[in-house]
Amino acid sequence: MPTPARRPSARKPVLLGLVTALAAGLLGFVSYRATAPDTPASDTPATAATAGQDPGLYRELAKLARRDAGDKLARGRTDAPVVLVEYADFRCGYCGKFARDTEPELIERYVDSGTLRIEWRNFPIFGKESEAAARASWAAGRQDRFWAFHRAAYAEDAEGKGFGAGRLRELARQAGVKDLDRFERDTGSPEAVRAVAEDREQAYGIGATSTPSFLINGRPFAGAQPTAVFTQAIEAAAAEEANVGSAGEPAK
Repeated sequence: MPTPARRPSARKPVLLGLVTALAAGLLGFVSYRATAPDTPASDTPATAATAGQDPGLYRELAKLARRDAGDKLARGRTDAPVVLVEYADFRCGYCGKFARDTEPELIERYVDSGTLRIEWRNFPIFGKESEAAARASWAAGRQDRFWAFHRAAYAEDAEGKGFGAGRLRELARQAGVKDLDRFERDTGSPEAVRAVAEDREQAYGIGATSTPSFLINGRPFAGAQPTAVFTQAIEAAAAEEANVGSAGEPAK
């Protein structure tokens, strides 16, 4: 995240620690609700509302949105009123379901209109191939092909083919990565390792225990919920932002 121009308060690390501790409990609860036995996602949406938490916590979690114009793993306006942060693994079948069934509609309805920004966080939790795919996606992003790589990696027929070195190069080729040798160098670089580690540590820090996990303006959601759950949350967050003035007072 960008470093503030002014000197941070000495209390900030303490407050951040408190926020992440509260978030860990909240998102852990949400993850449990999303995966609890005999609890259909459509019957019990895995949202922060079910946990009855303080909206102030959501505002703190919303600050995890980077809103960086140079972020290669994001799409949408940096000043969009709503930011969806996704923590996901390329080996996760439910992440693929979200990518194929829900995300395209969210892009068409909300990203293209300027309402929503989507920020991806690599959260590899399924072993070495997960880690390799995460680093490869970052490397594709260095050549402005992250989202094309994302689409190729989550294609309907891609899941069973694995993410060995040859397969990752083929996915990069399908994604239109021009310099495949550079792609391979970037995939194995210390910068890729650090970038993926930073994303993963952020996910663990807020209590994510499964993929996909999401923050929508700081409100946690877990699992490939029905599209309606996301559209409702995005529209509610957009309405909330529209009703808040620059000083935190209701807009007139």
